[in-house]
Amino acid sequence: MSIGQLATASGVSSRSLRYYEEQGLIVAHRTESGHRRYDPACVDRVVLIQRMFAAGLSSAAIAPILPCMLDESKRTAFLVGELRRHRDRLAAEVRRQQETVRILDEVIDEYDNP
Repeated sequence: MSIGQLATASGVSSRSLRYYEEQGLIVAHRTESGHRRYDPACVDRVVLIQRMFAAGLSSAAIAPILPCMLDESKRTAFLVGELRRHRDRLAAEVRRQQETVRILDEVIDEYDNP
């Protein structure tokens, strides 16, 4: 399938697909004229990549775990460990943000009551 077809099928822009290719997250085969061609299974891969981006992972974090997610025979403690580390990092950030909100609420209360 062409890059346009993959973009339509996955709901991801062609620009994003080129970025994923640059990052090694997807692979395009080139025609003799240099046009990108993707395997139809790439649609599911792109959807999974988008899901990982939505979960807050960077392309650098996605790259080493993506093969484990796509191939059941490669699933090891590494995959779950990486996902848990990312979740724990996010949970710590949420706690920091909640503390910031609490402090701001205190300041607002102090200045809002004449």
